[in-house]
Amino acid sequence: PKEDRERRGVTDGLLRLSVGIEDCDDLIADLRQAIERSARR
Repeated sequence: PKEDRERRGVTDGLLRLSVGIEDCDDLIADLRQAIERSARR
């Protein structure tokens, strides 16, 4: 339930990012691309 999530700090605006053992430059490029595409919407 929403109340339980909010009590734990999991709000509707939370962005969860899970990454593996990829090259840092690849991760940064992927994030930049995702942010740019989402900003166009």
